[in-house]
Amino acid sequence: MRTKPLSVRPLTDAERQVLQDSLRASDAFALRRAQIVLASAAGERSGQIAPRVGFTTQGIRNVIHAFNARGLDVLRPGSHHPGVVVSAFDTPRALALRDLLHQSPRLFNKPTSVWTLELAADVAHEHGLTPTRVSGVTIRNTLARMGVRWRRAKEWITSPDPEYVRKKARRDRLIRLAHAHPDWLLGFEDEVWWSRLAHPALHAWQDDTQPLRLVEQTVARDDPDPKAVACYGLLVRCWDQPAARREELWLRFVDGRPVSAVTIDFLTWCADRAQERGKRAVLLVWDNATWHDSQLVRTWVRQHNRQVKQGGHGVRLVSALLPSKSPWLNPIEPKWLHGKRKVLEPDRLLATAELVERVCAVYGCPHEPHLVTPPKAPKKAA
Repeated sequence: MRTKPLSVRPLTDAERQVLQDSLRASDAFALRRAQIVLASAAGERSGQIAPRVGFTTQGIRNVIHAFNARGLDVLRPGSHHPGVVVSAFDTPRALALRDLLHQSPRLFNKPTSVWTLELAADVAHEHGLTPTRVSGVTIRNTLARMGVRWRRAKEWITSPDPEYVRKKARRDRLIRLAHAHPDWLLGFEDEVWWSRLAHPALHAWQDDTQPLRLVEQTVARDDPDPKAVACYGLLVRCWDQPAARREELWLRFVDGRPVSAVTIDFLTWCADRAQERGKRAVLLVWDNATWHDSQLVRTWVRQHNRQVKQGGHGVRLVSALLPSKSPWLNPIEPKWLHGKRKVLEPDRLLATAELVERVCAVYGCPHEPHLVTPPKAPKKAA
């Protein structure tokens, strides 16, 4: 027995008028559905209508079923989302879940300090945030709703210096003074070791077929160059005009290692360079390394400033020690990191001379003669 072809129910005059008007609509959604309903009412089958309006045969049937059930509502597009969204966490409970993850799991008698999705689901159920134990996927979707996602933890350090506030305030005061005095220099000082072997953390454009390989290097027994070379640096800033800041980096490499005597030689050289530029003072900001805060260096700075005051010419040195373990207060620190990435050679061992030339080229400074660590005095016999 043959089944009757699917077609729309009989149209009322009002429905036919609306459908006729929709044939002139600018909305393609309403236009195509009006064409389908009118063609079906005229006796055409689904297979005949489909190629004319660009629908599949099943799509034509769906429109006919929808018109028979809802009438002219088929001319208006519906929502792409489900009508009812059921969530295990409403807004207050979702916020409570986020606050929960800001605490350590050990506070809830868990043997770890890092949250996982399954662990969060367990604790949420134990504390009544959900009536039943939900899945880790539910926890992930709830957190994603609030902008919480899985990401790498940040490395974080804090200064243990009890005088952090006072020392930082002195540093900030020197910065303000340098900004207000065009004939003063502000200098951030630090030392760094340039290694021929160690590679810094590095990101580079690469693909899977040709990855960038940082080959581990070794030094031959007969290699005369050291594995690393020490370097003094002074990041100099001055404001010749209030709105114009000039910045440059002064470098001196060391044959040996940083000690108080080498620090004095470096400060003497910096004072001479500042005097050549017509400056009267260098405001020195540095950390509390032993070769900065030693009795020898402090005595030399006092004597140097006394001679400048008595002679009426020269450059005074005004120093401020940074709080311990506070590299973020010294803007020369990131300069070292970026420089090491630029002088990097992925698969070849650099000679010391080539390494030094690359460093000077990166910072745009001349290669000055190296400072020399004085030999140790022989121990006196008992």
